[in-house]
Amino acid sequence: MKFIIRGGKRLAGTIEVNGAKNSVLKAMAASLLFSNPITIKNTPFIEDVLRMRELLEDLGAKVEEGDRMLVIDPTSVRDGKLNKEIAERLRASIVLAGPLLARNGWADFPYPGGCVIGKRPIDIFLSGWQAMGAKIMDGKDHFRVTAKKLRGADFAFRVVSVTGTETMMMTAALASGKTVLRNAAMEPEILSLADFLNDSGAKISGAGTPKIEIIGTGGRLLRAKRPFTVIPDRIEAGSFLILGAAIGKKIKVAGCEPEHMTAIITALREANVPLEIGKDFISVSKPRNLKAVNVQTREYPGFPTDLQAPFAVLMTQAEGESVIFETIWESRFGYAENLKRMGANIFLADQHRILIKGPHHLRGREIESPDLRAGLALIVAALLAKGESVISNIYQIDRGYEKIDERLRELSAEIQRIN
Repeated sequence: MKFIIRGGKRLAGTIEVNGAKNSVLKAMAASLLFSNPITIKNTPFIEDVLRMRELLEDLGAKVEEGDRMLVIDPTSVRDGKLNKEIAERLRASIVLAGPLLARNGWADFPYPGGCVIGKRPIDIFLSGWQAMGAKIMDGKDHFRVTAKKLRGADFAFRVVSVTGTETMMMTAALASGKTVLRNAAMEPEILSLADFLNDSGAKISGAGTPKIEIIGTGGRLLRAKRPFTVIPDRIEAGSFLILGAAIGKKIKVAGCEPEHMTAIITALREANVPLEIGKDFISVSKPRNLKAVNVQTREYPGFPTDLQAPFAVLMTQAEGESVIFETIWESRFGYAENLKRMGANIFLADQHRILIKGPHHLRGREIESPDLRAGLALIVAALLAKGESVISNIYQIDRGYEKIDERLRELSAEIQRIN
């Protein structure tokens, strides 16, 4: 599948933000902690959600789909081995291992897959489980984790890890005794998940801060009392703001949570981008004089690593020089060569920094999406560019953005999906 995009047209209208990819996937994994079915509302039906559903069904769960909703019944789950073929395509597959270990006493999983944006060591997960009394068997192409009884532990993350924080929090929810997680990630998706687990019988405090404390149930499964509602996707919302800053007459990004987006809002304002902020929307348009701004990615509430590629595209249109400093992942500038081929002036200083000089007009080209977030950035670049662009490997984009072509056409974008 490919996208054919004809750029150079100003866009206008309203675009709705879907539920957060990084929230729904963790809620789906958390279903394994329950003794009854859970309902997940505001579900984005992206490719990663479909893969997670396949993994759950392969384990024995029953999953029903409704209008922007999933109902997951985990009561028949007895298996603890993840389907290797599916799991290797989905980085988030590893979050299933913690709940499986807590529920069944064992989990068997391959090295998780996903985008190629740098090393993704899983030692954080293994160390956390070992601290809670689990034994690790490192096989040739898989890991097996077992525990007769999980016990609480005082565990400090060597580096801040969103997925690690969520996985250890879910594992500890069913362990015996008290667990303390230090240097924990603080993303809104973590707090949202903790609130739902607490409403279902867990005892978690401090979520959204660097120190989380969990009093485990001693093996007793949780029981859902209300649906889990996926929070708005702040990365998708931020990407749409950048699109509006690049080529928008006036674009309203609706159904978002501005309080979750302070870093990107600050960066755009420093770049002279006009913004109108409401309770659940942000309106944006292209400024007369776009100013170059330096950004450095950080863990939340810092500038999101998932927005640095789209922001780099915007900076190709800014007056002056900007530096993008990627501190979370190495090798996340795979999109830079594509932008250079389109006419951007970008210098790769090292695997963590690029220098962009602007403004430079972009030209349509045949390009390939290297990963999920860079794929959206290339769509923004193609919509900016003069002439026609063809973007291949769009499965990577579909992993995180539901029907992005249809939604952009609502803004008058000229984008078509072809086989």
